[in-house]
Amino acid sequence: MKKIESVQEFVEKLDAAKKVNPKDLSSDQDLTIGIMNLISIEEHLMFSGAKTGKTEFYDLINEVREMRKNAMLKIIPSYEGEVWCISKHLLAASMRVFEVGTKALAAGDSKTAYELFDQSYELYCMFWGLNMGMLTGEKKDAKPTKKVAPAKADSAPVAKAEAKSGIGKLKSWVRNAVNCCIE
Repeated sequence: MKKIESVQEFVEKLDAAKKVNPKDLSSDQDLTIGIMNLISIEEHLMFSGAKTGKTEFYDLINEVREMRKNAMLKIIPSYEGEVWCISKHLLAASMRVFEVGTKALAAGDSKTAYELFDQSYELYCMFWGLNMGMLTGEKKDAKPTKKVAPAKADSAPVAKAEAKSGIGKLKSWVRNAVNCCIE
């Protein structure tokens, strides 16, 4: 596995992956949201057990964990190093940062909320980049699904701004490849 040496090389790899994997991964996107919630359930069971002293909450953790592991296997059937754990933590962090953003929005702090939503999405994009082989230089085959036409970099102001950075390219790729609205 060759390490990416520059932002330019990273951007080139993203562009190449976009051409190879322009697929609708909407089922997998739904599954990742489910995984995020299963991780949250595991956490809530632990805190509920600790707060109430009822071990019944702790006893449910293994069942939920098994469901989460089985769901993750559908998206990450094989991996090297600590990709599995990194993936789990990227999804968990994305969900938590999103939840803090929703609280900021409810409190009237839209500036902070928007920043947190963007950070949450960046974490989510990193998950997809990692699991599509875009961060490690490997290309992984996505499940055969509907193809999506890649967006043009100049089609929207957001796309223009994102086209300048590596994470921006990744966000743009995810926005087009992981499209939950195509059926």
